[in-house]
Amino acid sequence: MAEYIDEINYDKLIEKSLKYVVVEALKIAERQGLPGENHFYITFKTDHPQTRLSDSLRAQYPHDMTIVIQHQYANLTVNKDSFSIDLSFNGIEQTLVIPFDAITYFGDPYAKFGLSFAAKDSETTSLTEEDEPQSRQASGEIASVVSIDAFRKK
Repeated sequence: MAEYIDEINYDKLIEKSLKYVVVEALKIAERQGLPGENHFYITFKTDHPQTRLSDSLRAQYPHDMTIVIQHQYANLTVNKDSFSIDLSFNGIEQTLVIPFDAITYFGDPYAKFGLSFAAKDSETTSLTEEDEPQSRQASGEIASVVSIDAFRKK
């Protein structure tokens, strides 16, 4: 029997829907590669329990890390709850497994698109406009960041 819901949590519904955008964008890149000049900046929690990366990367980035998916990546695989990708760090190819729940920022500077997500380990964390990651295009324009915090109860 399904659990009885006594209140609709719109924050969780919105975040789940916005994560779906990330999943679908990654699936496009998985199927055909990145179209045109699109590229992704993904910030994620390296200390998330399901994040998999080498000990050397975890030591270098103990809490969070930003990767760029553009020209030099391989074996992008999108799974139900995570994605894996091979990236080169200091000339050494490494496989990262990143759960969707560990992602705190997803952006495509070419499309001037970005999403910020609340960290799962601290539901009370609230990003201000100054805290949000910003990406610059070659033209110098700042990419737009859409934060679901604007929809949260105050």
